[in-house]
Amino acid sequence: MTAPHRPLTDYYSGEADRAGWVRQLFDRTAPDYDRIERVMAFGSGSWYRRCALSRAGLAPGMRVLDIGTGTGLTAREAAALVGASGSVMGVDPSVGMLGRAKVPSGVSLVRGTAEAIPAPPGGADFVAMGYALRHVADLSVAFREFFRVLAPCGRLCLLEITSPEGAVRRMVLKAYLRGVVPCMARLLGTHCDMPELMRYYWDTIEACAAPRAIEESLRAAGFVEVSRHVEFGVFSEYCARKPS
Repeated sequence: MTAPHRPLTDYYSGEADRAGWVRQLFDRTAPDYDRIERVMAFGSGSWYRRCALSRAGLAPGMRVLDIGTGTGLTAREAAALVGASGSVMGVDPSVGMLGRAKVPSGVSLVRGTAEAIPAPPGGADFVAMGYALRHVADLSVAFREFFRVLAPCGRLCLLEITSPEGAVRRMVLKAYLRGVVPCMARLLGTHCDMPELMRYYWDTIEACAAPRAIEESLRAAGFVEVSRHVEFGVFSEYCARKPS
């Protein structure tokens, strides 16, 4: 098993409890998620997601699977890029998040996980995942699933926040994400668990597998042209292609 990070036992008792605990936390905090995300990202989240997907090769007419779609933040930008000739399906294990998703007409939403995607082999031209890599149970299983559902030459784009290099930059980001953002969540959110979700957000970033390990796992799953593009020192875009 290749977990994205060690069990964080301040939140749940062990690895066996992680998936259920995370799903229930997202279920409870779904009503506040989009509002806090906009504040946390200073309103730039939509713009950045669209730019990253475009850099990764998403184009009109493509069939897209957005894994860990949550409230549809990445799916919305994917739909704008593929246009009417393309298609987008969002997949997420949280019923609460799917119930709060705001997506354009034609975007389908289904319950599922990265390790068991409810899609046929080779049915997608592009697989996206926006800031959910830290929440999967097994990277190797998830990456094999991404490979399975992609058509030959299909492309993959994983967006994630990476703990920056350098102690000072890391300290500043931690102070913001684990200190300032949970305080904002307490003031602006309606659910008492929203600050906990934001603290957990940073703790998973800090504990997440190193970029090199993620790239190696992608190659082990069969992907080629594996690369990592970094914006502002913290936003990692892992891109890869399924061979022809």
